[in-house]
Amino acid sequence: MPEGPTVSAPSPVDRTELRTTVIMTVLTMVAGAVDAITFLTMGQVFAALETGNVLFLTFASAGSGQVSAIRPAVALVTFAAGVATASYAIRALTARGRRWFPAALATEGGLLAVAGTLALLRRGTGSLAHDPDLVALAVVALAMGVRSAVVLRVAVPGMPTLLLQMSLVQLVADVATAPRVPGGEQGELRRLARTRLTATICGMFVGGTLGTLMAPWGTGRALLVVATVVMALALSGVHAGLPRHRPPPASAS
Repeated sequence: MPEGPTVSAPSPVDRTELRTTVIMTVLTMVAGAVDAITFLTMGQVFAALETGNVLFLTFASAGSGQVSAIRPAVALVTFAAGVATASYAIRALTARGRRWFPAALATEGGLLAVAGTLALLRRGTGSLAHDPDLVALAVVALAMGVRSAVVLRVAVPGMPTLLLQMSLVQLVADVATAPRVPGGEQGELRRLARTRLTATICGMFVGGTLGTLMAPWGTGRALLVVATVVMALALSGVHAGLPRHRPPPASAS
């Protein structure tokens, strides 16, 4: 009896996984650009890297240098508010079976656009570095809080989009303990994990570089450019299926 056609096993790394990697890399670049813009043009404060803001508060409380306490405090509080609000909204939309990811991206992009518009109205095309606008800063930090809740929900290993320390640790540890990637399914999963870790590190560097290059444009224009990128991603439809995916582990044994 003739044998039927051989059906190969589906690859563990399908187009959804690759699309997820690209989307999260772009979002990582956005976070790097936002932090570069806020630090360089809004008075040496971070909107996404809250570890830096906590350290700035410790410097200020210890009376070291000319570090402001109000700016990092505002960023921390509004970032936390963004996390809380977005987490509640995501849970509510998930319970109703609705797609929340594009709405969350659109919210982030809209908030960045509002912050950019406020900066333009306050200082035109100039910088807010020497006369920071706390309202504009609060709106940017709120947007990054929304982003934090989103990546927590999506939970792509090695791609937190807002910081890279653990991604760097995981990548170095994985390469140090298993420099050679095995073949087969396990090897494919490990290669994907390493790709994501590397993309996070490189994405933050590239985003920070782009944000630095945009800083001379002025706070408002730079934020509006970043907002346009986020809104385009929200409206593009390339994120279809992203919140439903089951990501592979950061490393395979």
